[in-house]
Order: sequence, then structure tokens, then C-alpha cells
Amino acid sequence: MIKKTSLPLFALLACFISCKDYNKTDLSNEIAKVSHWSYAGETSPEHWIEIEKNSDCNGKHQSPINIINKDADSSATKGDLKILYTPSTHISKVINNGHSVQFDFENGDSINYKNENFYLKQIHFHEPSEHKINGIIYPIEMHLVHISKSNRIAVLGIMGEEGNDSQLFEFFESFLPISNGETKAIHQKIDLSSLFLEDKNYYSYGGSLTTPPCSEGVNWFVFKQPFILSEKEVLKLRNNMPINNYRNEQPLNDRKVKLNY
Repeated sequence: MIKKTSLPLFALLACFISCKDYNKTDLSNEIAKVSHWSYAGETSPEHWIEIEKNSDCNGKHQSPINIINKDADSSATKGDLKILYTPSTHISKVINNGHSVQFDFENGDSINYKNENFYLKQIHFHEPSEHKINGIIYPIEMHLVHISKSNRIAVLGIMGEEGNDSQLFEFFESFLPISNGETKAIHQKIDLSSLFLEDKNYYSYGGSLTTPPCSEGVNWFVFKQPFILSEKEVLKLRNNMPINNYRNEQPLNDRKVKLNY
């Protein structure tokens, strides 16, 4: 059984994209441009600033972080984020980009944050989780990456905890195994409204991409309640990704984390 642990943070949100013109740039191309970084050896996170000279990887508002519940600013601002997921959105393809397993989406699902729409572009996974909550690392973290028409980024981070089988993960994993560098076309419907995110409390803070170029200005929403999936499902996904694809915990510095309820 894989258990939660309080190891010194291993986390990562590999948003395999940079803050460029997303209406003109294919996300898969962006992944290829940064493929020289990794999670081990001379290209590990400790060396990203050396590899990406003009990046934000040594910035003051970086992700991931360790979220301490008692230090979070609790506020009844849950209405700032609206989840607009429907049963009719299509996954276009799945990619093993050497850093994670990534599912790209056709136009459909979106979120609205402070009256700005952010459109779901891709979902990818990290094992173990990138963010910690009260020092705890979860077996898996799912990142749902959204981009607005003004090219702003919003990411939903959802921890995974072991328990019963998950129908959603059974669907994701029906397209596995997938080898490094391989892409598979899917074009099938997926119902992310089954996550019931609108009913769950979440932490929010301003951070960054957790992979080069570590661009700052990312709106992060990390859900307090984990989703449940089986150990078998965790292991199947892990077998298709690099081991420990996480970035180390980053300092909070002058930022405040909010707990929205």
C-alpha cells in the first residue's frame, strides 16, 4: 500500500507550457522546446535556473508550496471561482512527453475566476503530489491547466488518496500504456463534472508554473479534499511516467494563502 508521507516536499505541477500566445502556439511544441530539463542529475530542478537563463525559476513567487491550514486566511470567497464543466467535453489526445502523461482537450470545459473565463487545455499528473498540505505528500496530484483569452493561467490541483477504484481514472488509464514520446488520438467525451469540485473547499494563491520557464502570475487553486482512486490505478499511471516527477517545495515569501469555503 502506498501511503501519504511527510517527506520534505516533493511536488510539481509540470504545466508544460510557457506564458506565450496560446492562441498561436501548440502546447506540444512548447513541451518539445523545454525537453532538455529533467528531475534528476545535472538537469534536475536545482539546475533549472542554469539551463533556462531568462526564466523565472529563481523568482520570489514560485510553486509548489507547503500549505499550512492554520496559517491560511479563511474567507467566504468561494463564489470567486465557478466550475463550468459539462458531460460533453472531448479529450483530443494523450501524450507521454517524457515528464508526465498529459491529456489535451478540445474546446468545451472552462472555469470562471473573478469574471474572467479560463478554458481547460490539458490535464497531467505528478507522483508523488507536488503541493503538500500540512506537510503531507499525497500519492498523486492531478493538475487541470486552464488559459484565458488574455493568456493568463489558472490551475486546479487535486490530491489523490488511495481507496476504491475511480471510474474517471479507469477511463484515463484505458489509453495506457503509452511510451515516451508517443501520442495517441482519442476524440472521446469525458465528464469532469463527476469530480463535484463546486462542492469542495480549496486553497488559492499566486504562484508559478512548476517546470521551466517557471513563469509567475499563475492562479493556483489547490483543493482541500482529495479524490479517491485505487492503489492499482496509482501504480498503473506511475509505470507510464518518470519516477518522482516533482519540483522541490518553494518558499512562500510574502504571499498569503486563502482557504475558500
